[in-house]
Amino acid sequence: MSSKSIIWVYWLISTLIIGGYLAYRLMSEDQAIFLPGKTSHGHYQIELDCGACHTDSFGGGQVLQEACMSCHGKELKNVDDSHPKSKFTDPRNADRVANLDARKCVACHVEHKPEITSTMAVTVPEDVCVYCHMDIAEDRPSHAGMAFDTCASAGCHNFHDNQGLYEDFLLKHTDEADVKAEIKVKNRNYRESIHLISNYPLEAYPLSSLSLAEKDVPSKVKVDQKVLQEWNVTSHAKAGVNCTACHSEFDKPAQTKKWINNPDHSVCISCHEAETEGFLSGKHGMRLKQNMSAMTPAMARLPMKPFSHDKELNCTSCHSSHKFDTRHAAVEACLSCHNDEHSLAYKSSKHYALWYKETNAQAETGSGVSCTTCHMPRTLYNSGDGNRVIVQHNQNDNLRPNEKMLRTVCMDCHGLGFSIDALADEGLIKNNFKGRPKQHIKSIDMAKDRIKNKELRQVGEGDK
Repeated sequence: MSSKSIIWVYWLISTLIIGGYLAYRLMSEDQAIFLPGKTSHGHYQIELDCGACHTDSFGGGQVLQEACMSCHGKELKNVDDSHPKSKFTDPRNADRVANLDARKCVACHVEHKPEITSTMAVTVPEDVCVYCHMDIAEDRPSHAGMAFDTCASAGCHNFHDNQGLYEDFLLKHTDEADVKAEIKVKNRNYRESIHLISNYPLEAYPLSSLSLAEKDVPSKVKVDQKVLQEWNVTSHAKAGVNCTACHSEFDKPAQTKKWINNPDHSVCISCHEAETEGFLSGKHGMRLKQNMSAMTPAMARLPMKPFSHDKELNCTSCHSSHKFDTRHAAVEACLSCHNDEHSLAYKSSKHYALWYKETNAQAETGSGVSCTTCHMPRTLYNSGDGNRVIVQHNQNDNLRPNEKMLRTVCMDCHGLGFSIDALADEGLIKNNFKGRPKQHIKSIDMAKDRIKNKELRQVGEGDK
């Protein structure tokens, strides 16, 4: 064989080996070799599943837009979006669209560009607001001289959601006390609103308490007595939810129920649909939503406790199997993994002192502040037939940006002005709100001055 033929053979073999390896990596869960750059904090957990966003290799920008909206569309629909798509499809804004075409998410959020990625995965310059608002001082003299890279400063403006920062809301909540006299944390009402849950199997589980003797574990299944006793004191047993409600699935070929030892979140969703959807939308569960392996704390970019690194996250990671202790899930479950400065400071905070009193029957129910009080708040959920109060299980929903916490969390106990200042103080957040904010955000002051000046101008015009 000639030397030229040998070279061709080696080339063919090398091509087959490399091609086979790349094909294997493309079909596997680990696709890191194909990443063109580091992914943002919001997406890094699913970055190894390229198809989660790139559903069509040749679909162009519209494919990416549909991928964005499949995960974030509902969230955007539920907020008072300050910059909806309709604003950019309006022909009157054609000149502005020429500078910033925000009709597609990738106009401001481009992945795999760590060198230009800032907070909230934004990849446009910090002074991008100038494209449309360079004449803002003409209408609002208070903004004269302000740099355009300060628009998104804490307590000022959020591009997508200003529910807690728009002027009328600021004026409505001026001069409020730092701590309100009346605490208004919502109470969960699952049992009372069970009729609003369309997929709850009420006929099979009619909310009547079950005794230990009424367990329906198949005789051939061996169950630890301790597990049964734990189940028997839970809300499940008190609501008539028996063992097979979670531990069985319908076997179509046999037309019978099949016992399953370790049910996953797909079982929980049959009764807790809104809660499970929230979990799957957050960082704890987003990998499961993409049919990937469960997240483990070892994958996190935040500091985590070393002994928890291999713990797979699912519903029972926090709501321990059979006990389903919501108080454990509200604090200890969080602290069993999180090892950042904010989390470590919690048990020496005033919030924890309130939680300790409540859980030790020294204070009223709802007066304590747990980790989940702030990061998984109780919100109104419309099921189509009416509103009910649920726990938002997307634990990072109100951290994008953190001003989303104003209406859903902070203002249950604190005045708006104090809350804005506290959320703007990074040092105060790190030490878990020990002390008072060290800076003052002037949003409310500016709103008050604007109205006052407007009234003075009207009086002056009336005197002419």
